[in-house]
Amino acid sequence: MKAVRFHEYGEPGVLRYEDVEQPVPGAGQVRLRVAATSFNSVDGNIRGGFMRGPIPVELPHTPGIDVAGTVDAVGEGAGLAVGDEVIGFLPMDKPGAAAEYVIAPAEALTPAPESVPLPDAAALPLVGLTAYQALFDHAGLQAGQRVLVNGAGGAVGGYAVQLAHHAGAHVIATASPRSGDAVKAAGADEVVDHTSTGVTTAVTEPVDVVLNLAPVAPEELAALVTLVRPGGVLVNTTVWMPAPGDEARNVRGIDLFVRSDAGQLAKLVAQVDRGELHVDVAERVPLPELAALHARPAVHGKVIVVPAS
Repeated sequence: MKAVRFHEYGEPGVLRYEDVEQPVPGAGQVRLRVAATSFNSVDGNIRGGFMRGPIPVELPHTPGIDVAGTVDAVGEGAGLAVGDEVIGFLPMDKPGAAAEYVIAPAEALTPAPESVPLPDAAALPLVGLTAYQALFDHAGLQAGQRVLVNGAGGAVGGYAVQLAHHAGAHVIATASPRSGDAVKAAGADEVVDHTSTGVTTAVTEPVDVVLNLAPVAPEELAALVTLVRPGGVLVNTTVWMPAPGDEARNVRGIDLFVRSDAGQLAKLVAQVDRGELHVDVAERVPLPELAALHARPAVHGKVIVVPAS
């Protein structure tokens, strides 16, 4: 089979499109014929060797944390059947889905949404779970609360705005002019153009939750805490910069490390099929061009990567 792997850490040029032996599933595992994976910024950080501590991978390594695909072979006790269409968030330290076939733990998979093409569903797992866990596991978002999504124009932000809106929250979102209309369409009640207006100036009433998705400077992140009411929470996804809090006002700062959760992913799939959650795919890139995708200065929107065949 064909796969993209890197045999050493480094720049995007270390990614090779090459022949690899087709894997065989073990107990509790299935082999998937990959319909698509997706590009996530963490893929570049792993490839560059910046995540060797928290995410140790064995070289050569195949990237691709998200997967959408069809069960092709089943290991003992996997509980799935050949032909099942599934999606999942794969273990970050194991071979990924930038390949024609991938081994996946059955417990990480959930039936794919029926309302979107199977390859497009690869755009959901990691970013959807990040938004879900930030809002509900860590922030405990409730209907009627006010939430500020800082950096709503990205892939996680789009899901966070939709999820918070459907949960009955009042959503304030920061976005650039490029993504402002999309953020508004996703359900934001207020959109702040962060390129022309300071967030702390634009948000005049306290919020219950701040979700920071933007790589802001430490002083900017600290300023966001001042917008949170006493007893509220700031959840931060830029984990290289610890989330600040305010002990005097009982404002908690939480750093989010997303985890695979098939049950939560099933809830997101149900929302997709009910029309409450829109899966947005900005671009589809063939697997042999993955190195060129990694080499782009910036990747806008959610890009899925599909096998050449």
